[in-house]
Amino acid sequence: MSESFILLGTTVAAACMATLAIIIRLRAIKKPATVKKIIIPPIAMSTGFLMFLYEPARPAPLQVIEAVSVGLLFSILLIKTSTFEIKENQIYLKRSKAFVFILVGLLLARILFKLIIGDSINIEELSGMFFLLAYGMIIPWRIMMYREFKKVEQQLKQTQTKPIIPAET
Repeated sequence: MSESFILLGTTVAAACMATLAIIIRLRAIKKPATVKKIIIPPIAMSTGFLMFLYEPARPAPLQVIEAVSVGLLFSILLIKTSTFEIKENQIYLKRSKAFVFILVGLLLARILFKLIIGDSINIEELSGMFFLLAYGMIIPWRIMMYREFKKVEQQLKQTQTKPIIPAET
């Protein structure tokens, strides 16, 4: 297979995955949030580290630092746009219009990086870098989501356990 065919195929696959992620996220915010829903995605995603058993997918140490650093920077956007709210005595992730734009922006950045540096770094290594970028982004985001969820959960418990004081007549 030619490099350009692989580049096109992986770009189309990334676009499909990003579209699927947007659809899943938009559906997920219609249901109450839970600790399990916050913690499972990074745990499930961690199986992606198995790709590094395949030597061509291993980026150099400097590239690892670069990818994780960019992921940490992108996580700030996700952290800032992820808030919880209490509705009907349950906790929901508040819908953010910025979320879709962030995911589309990340997809476009991925495609742009691929086009710019795709010739100087092999496809497998670039895949490893994008995985590290994504993991470097999801971990801080999910940690902050967990912490915020617990705060809102505590608020919900406090409102539910407050004694009802009858109005004086």
